[in-house]
Amino acid sequence: MEEELVTNPSPETLQAIHNLKREMISLRKSVWPVREVISGLERAESPLIHESTCIYLRDVYDHTIQVMDSVETFRDMVSGILDIYLSSVSNKMNEVMKVLTIIATIFIPLTFIAGIYGMNFQYMPELQSRWGYPLVWLVMIAVLSSMIVYFKRKRWL
Repeated sequence: MEEELVTNPSPETLQAIHNLKREMISLRKSVWPVREVISGLERAESPLIHESTCIYLRDVYDHTIQVMDSVETFRDMVSGILDIYLSSVSNKMNEVMKVLTIIATIFIPLTFIAGIYGMNFQYMPELQSRWGYPLVWLVMIAVLSSMIVYFKRKRWL
C-alpha cells in the first residue's frame, strides 16, 4: 500500500486507509473492555476461581496487553500511511501548479505586449513604420525565448 501511495495515490487507496483506521478503532474498542474484565477476575478473590486458574488469567491478561500494543502500533502505522497519502497528493498538486505557473509567466508579458499594440490609437509611431509589425513580433519572440532560457537554467523545465 505504501508503494502505491508514493507512485499513484488514488481515492480508492484513501478509502482503504480509512477502512483500516476504522477497523483498528473497532479492535481497540473490543479489546479494551476484555482487558479490564480479565484484570478484575485476576484480582477478585472468588471461591469460583482457583489458584491454578489465576495463572491462566495472567497469561490471558498478558495476551490482551500484547494485542492492545499491536493495535496501537497498527493505528500509528495507518496514521503514517495517511500522512504519506497526503504528502503524495500535495506533491502531485505542486507539480501541476508549477507547470501552470510557468505557462502563465510566459504568456502574461506576451499578452501585455499584444494588448498594447492591439489598441486603436491613431498616433502610435510604430503603426506608420514599415518594420513596426515585425519588430513587435521580434520583441515578443525575444521575451518568450529569454523566459524559456531562464526557466531551463533554473531547471524548472
